[in-house]
Order: sequence, then C-alpha cells, then structure tokens
Amino acid sequence: MAHYVDGFVVPVPADKIDAYRAMAEAAGKIWLEHGALQFVETLADDVKPGKVTSFPQSVQLKDGETVVFSYIVYASREERDRVNAKVMEDPRLKSMMESADMPFDPQRMFFGGFKTIVELGRS
Repeated sequence: MAHYVDGFVVPVPADKIDAYRAMAEAAGKIWLEHGALQFVETLADDVKPGKVTSFPQSVQLKDGETVVFSYIVYASREERDRVNAKVMEDPRLKSMMESADMPFDPQRMFFGGFKTIVELGRS
C-alpha cells in the first residue's frame, strides 16, 4: 500500500540537541494522536559536505551545528492534510512554535510532501 510522507531537513546547534529531541518527542506524540502512522527524527551520523550539494549545504550548516532528517508517514495525501490541519490548530504545538527559545533555525529548515513509489520492508 502506498503512503504519503512529509520529509524535513533541519539544522540544529549541537548544544541544543537535547532540547530539540524533547520538542520533537512532544510534537511527535501530537502528530500520532491526530492520526499520523509514524514519526521519525534522525541525527546526522555519516553526512559529509558535498562538492555540489549535500544535506549540510542544503541548510547552510554553520560551525557547531548538525543536521536532523525527519519524516512523518500518513495513510494518504488526504489523511496528511487532515492530520496537519488538526496538528496546526493544536494549542500544544502552537505554544511550541511560538516559543522564543526554538532549538533550531526554522528559516533554514526545508520540507516537502512525497508520494511513496516503492515500499519494501520486513514484517
């Protein structure tokens, strides 16, 4: 079965990884509560700058920062739109997004929605 995926690439200061993780765990619970199937946050481990393009270059990575790659899985594009509408109205998420102490620079984050075309895995 094909799913729909929102993907995110985020620059996070190394000294704010714990704060980012706490925020992501809280946000992930909200997404799952409203119907997302899976919420995943990953921290760069083997990510090197490229000659033409790369994850670090894509977010204009600065000294002392690392890259987080995240994705949220939904049953369909329609379900993603429904879930995101509820999440964006959730007061818990609104308060996180309005916080003056955001643990990353949202202006350098990029994201998009994707239709899956191949899904393989083990049950």
